[in-house]
Amino acid sequence: MSEIPLHHGGCLCGAIRYEVRGPAMQTSFCHCEDCRKASGAPAVAWTFFPPNSLRWTQGAPREIRFAERIRSFCADCGSPLLFTDPALPQFTEVNTCSLDDPAAFPPGDQCWVADEIPWMHSVPSLPRFELTSPLPVDE
Repeated sequence: MSEIPLHHGGCLCGAIRYEVRGPAMQTSFCHCEDCRKASGAPAVAWTFFPPNSLRWTQGAPREIRFAERIRSFCADCGSPLLFTDPALPQFTEVNTCSLDDPAAFPPGDQCWVADEIPWMHSVPSLPRFELTSPLPVDE
């Protein structure tokens, strides 16, 4: 008998920690306007786990209800953590990058591409830097 996987995660400042038990069902890269506004990012990766698989182990998130959906986040640092949609009770949606090992959950699809910011198409061709990008020099 194989063990049920256990994954850990939390917010940027460390005030909130959680564990989520079970295999990931899928990871989606969401371009919807709601996710963009809630995260301040051009898109957000969400990993779907079985319902009721998440347990808060330290602290408790703040929740905001928007269009009958619930977004959970750290009230101290603002990190988005969880998304709950009553229309999809078969999923617990965890912000992939709040997991301690987000690389283990690569997106398998992109959703809400109708809302995608047009300049996202140019991202693969942009210069890449190992750490910070060079800052412009005043002349």
